[in-house]
Amino acid sequence: MTLQTPAPANAEGSSSPESRDLNRQMLVILDFGSQYSELIARRIRETQVYSEVLSYRTSVEQIKQLNPKGIILSGGPNSVYDAGAPHCDPEIWNLGIPVLGVCYGMQLMVQQLGGQVERADRGEYGKASLFIDDPTDLLTNVEEGSTMWMSHGDSVAGMPDGFELLAHTDNTPCAAIAHHERQLYGVQFHPEVVHSQDGIALIRNFVYHICDCEPTWTTEAFVEEAIREVRARVGDKRVLLALSGGVDSSTLAFLLHRAIGNQLTCMFIDQGFMRKGEPERLVKLFADKFKIPVAYINARDRFLDKMVGVTDPEEKRKRIGHEFIRVFEEKSRELGPFDYLAQGTLYPDVIESADTNVDPKTGERVAVKIKSHHNVGGLPKDLQFKLIEPLRKLFKDEVRKVGRSIGLPEEIVRRHPFPGPGLAIRIIGEVTSERLNILRDADFVVRDEVSKQGLYHDFWQAFAVLLPIRSVGVMGDQRTYAYPVVLRLVSSEDGMTADWSRVDYDLLETISNRIVNEVEGVNRVVYDITSKPPGTIEWE
Repeated sequence: MTLQTPAPANAEGSSSPESRDLNRQMLVILDFGSQYSELIARRIRETQVYSEVLSYRTSVEQIKQLNPKGIILSGGPNSVYDAGAPHCDPEIWNLGIPVLGVCYGMQLMVQQLGGQVERADRGEYGKASLFIDDPTDLLTNVEEGSTMWMSHGDSVAGMPDGFELLAHTDNTPCAAIAHHERQLYGVQFHPEVVHSQDGIALIRNFVYHICDCEPTWTTEAFVEEAIREVRARVGDKRVLLALSGGVDSSTLAFLLHRAIGNQLTCMFIDQGFMRKGEPERLVKLFADKFKIPVAYINARDRFLDKMVGVTDPEEKRKRIGHEFIRVFEEKSRELGPFDYLAQGTLYPDVIESADTNVDPKTGERVAVKIKSHHNVGGLPKDLQFKLIEPLRKLFKDEVRKVGRSIGLPEEIVRRHPFPGPGLAIRIIGEVTSERLNILRDADFVVRDEVSKQGLYHDFWQAFAVLLPIRSVGVMGDQRTYAYPVVLRLVSSEDGMTADWSRVDYDLLETISNRIVNEVEGVNRVVYDITSKPPGTIEWE
């Protein structure tokens, strides 16, 4: 079966059915505000089955149009008996397709079907051992006593008619339940998180055995369909892409170039806040090796002028974003005209934002802002590009897979995330030419040493931060008064949470020695051991 491309989601999170293949294998996740809703979708996609996250307000009629093979109700922060607690359309239980409720989703299922949910005598948070009462169906291959991740203060006190107990924990009598005949299932724990030992086995049981899905969501199928759709939509028109050098925009450039060739124009705006040698390497790599020409725009002086006297990080972002828009506007008119603006919008952006603008005459989405790492503001309304967003259904890990499949080199596919404002928000305080040069050199040492020791891919990010203070030091028997540099090396799966990396002291020593000896203006190096939360990965 050929994978079909989902249509854009509307403001309520549902999708337009007109362009859908209603026979496509897919599952729907109804989001009740859980921090793990996206993770559920990712876990399902790991089974090579397509999934979409929709609002809990999505009606049964909208769901029917999507023709999913199953529905998952996410967790959420509310109690089902709270005034104003989110409820789904109760007709969901009569659709005749499998439904799995997770945490809040299970409690809502119980309540709406006539069971009882109460505040638990004792809440359950963190790891708990799961004791299985029925090892078949949903819990096939889930081991007795396996660890599952709990996060709830309410519990099921009475099951609805026809439901049976599947599993319990020491503190939760109804940890998993089922109405086998109606194919309704509920789990009080979170099988989607990595802490749940056999969580992926449970998800596979639901996807394959209960929903009877087939693994049709593959990289090859996506690339084939995306190229076909781009060609059909663009025709002989021109497309503009703001290239940043990151995995999203680079993958998009490769995909579009394969689809429409020289109808694509890539523009790279160098705002002066990139890492050492990166702008030159990017343009050369695309032009010489990949034969994808890039219009290089050197706007370093313009952006640096906007940073004079600015110390607030949000003001930095705002000014960089606004200047990016102005440069983009000027240069797009010089290089144009263009009919389409290509953006590297990813599925988390679609889930988290209902910022969709539609031309009432054509039905096309119209760009009022660039979704790129380089800016945070809106394009002038008179530009009126039509948006083309081939990656809008993908998570970051899926983008990396697509990049590899179409020939993107590993140095880009596995590139560490880099903030849009670049080094400007890794310099605490005012951004000056002197400080940029210091940080570029220090950052290069960090990346160079980590790469030399074969550890680059062991980290989610590894970089340096320049502080706006000076400290006393001694070099060559002389007193120095220079900047301290902070090393930030973190481990993470998706950037939503992160932990500081427990690196070997020898690595820290080597990096420190190189920085203070090779980078003029630095005499002290410190290591940031703050996790996210409470901190953030970036300092600004």
